Amino acid sequence: MRVLVVDDDFMVAKVHSGYVARIPGCEVVGVAHRGAEALDLAARLRPDLVLLDVYLPDMSGIDVLGKLRTGAPDDPSVLVITAADDSATVAAALHGGALHYLVKPFDSRALQEQVERAVRIRGRLASLDRAGQADIDRLFGDDRPGGGTGTAARLPKGLTAPTAELVERVLRAADGDLSASECAERTELSRVSARRYLEHFVDTGAVTVRLRYGGTGRPERRYSWARR
Repeated sequence: MRVLVVDDDFMVAKVHSGYVARIPGCEVVGVAHRGAEALDLAARLRPDLVLLDVYLPDMSGIDVLGKLRTGAPDDPSVLVITAADDSATVAAALHGGALHYLVKPFDSRALQEQVERAVRIRGRLASLDRAGQADIDRLFGDDRPGGGTGTAARLPKGLTAPTAELVERVLRAADGDLSASECAERTELSRVSARRYLEHFVDTGAVTVRLRYGGTGRPERRYSWARR
C-alpha cells in the first residue's frame, strides 16, 4: 500500500507518516502540506491511499477529495484525518467518496485499522472478476472476516457501515435528542434512510428513543445516543 500523507502541520504529517511506516506492507511515498501540492503528488506518484486533512492553507481538503475521487478505477482511496467534527464536513466527506473519517486526536491503532481495511478492500476488488451480493455487502459494509464488533457490525441488509458511522457521529454531537427529520437534515440523507439507521441503533441498544406528544397525530420519536 503506497500512501500519500497530506497535512498542513509539518509535525503532524511526520507523526502520521511514522504510524504508516510501522504498518506491514505500507510505505509513505510522499508528504504534502497544501492542497495543490497534494494533487500534484497524487498525479505523479499514483498512491493507493491518501491520508487527507481538511484544513489546508490553499483549499479545503473536501475540494481535494473531489478532485482525487473522479470515479476512475485507479483513483486512490482517501482516509480523511482532521479536527473537523461538524456534521456538514463529515457528510461532505462521506458523499465525496472518503473511505473513512478519523477525528484528531486518535491513537495509532485507529489509523492502522483503517489502513489495513483499505488494504483488504483494494485486494478484494483486485481479485474479483464479477461481484456477487455477498462480495458487495462486504465491500460496502464491515469487511472484516466474520463481521466486526463495533457499532456498525452486523448491519441489516441495505445498511452500510460508513453511513451508520455518520449517523452515530451526528447523534453523539447533538445537544439533546433528534428526530428522524433532524438527523436526515444533518446527515444529508433521506428521512426514510435516517429512520432505518436510527431504528437499527435502537434495536441494538446503542440509541434510546422517547416519544414527544403534542398536537394531533402520532407522537414524534426522538433519538439520543446512549453510549456516551
